[in-house]
Amino acid sequence: MFPLRDSTPSSRFPVVTVSIIILNLLVFYFESGLSELELNALIYHLGLVPAYVQHAPSDLSVYIPFATSMFLHGSWMHVIGNMWMLWLFGDNVEDCMGRFKYLLFYLSTGVIAALAHFYTDPQSTMPVVGASGAVAGIMGAYFLMFKKARVLTFIFPIFLITIPAWFFLGVWAVTQLWSGATALMHNTGNSAQIAFWAHVGGFAAGMVLYRIFLQPGARQKLADH
Repeated sequence: MFPLRDSTPSSRFPVVTVSIIILNLLVFYFESGLSELELNALIYHLGLVPAYVQHAPSDLSVYIPFATSMFLHGSWMHVIGNMWMLWLFGDNVEDCMGRFKYLLFYLSTGVIAALAHFYTDPQSTMPVVGASGAVAGIMGAYFLMFKKARVLTFIFPIFLITIPAWFFLGVWAVTQLWSGATALMHNTGNSAQIAFWAHVGGFAAGMVLYRIFLQPGARQKLADH
């Protein structure tokens, strides 16, 4: 299932959401101009490598990737997929939180997502990059904030249907949880290409924390959506 648009209009232009999207695209454009050696050095330096933290917990520099990793991506499809989901669901969340609180919320859920990945696979030597944990936080907030929203969804190969947003996001969250649990049960966390537990952690963080970041009066607004 691929979401095309949601049914909830925002009341103002989503400055922070668009800024985050532009920043991620610019960073990936910079990445695409690096040599393979330079790119690997960047990914291993600013991407999250849990084993680095495990082996040198007193070195403060190993904690920097908990923030920087969410602005790096592995491919154009990776960054476009994440930024599309952020564009689709982020504008409404930003609308209800305000720009500064929304930015704090985005960064906070991204860091929590990185922590979730670290604690479920602390010995991993594979660098993890991507905004998907932070975007999952936005999705988790949207899941509870806009219970009446609907999403126009493309189902391969030719179907277009409109489904409740809670159903689309719920299915996404359950698939991440299932995939993460399967990886743990089969002890494949260190070789996994997708940080499923970062997605789960970000989504859960968004659900738990979103109320703290709402603007005064936003709850009444949400009652109408």
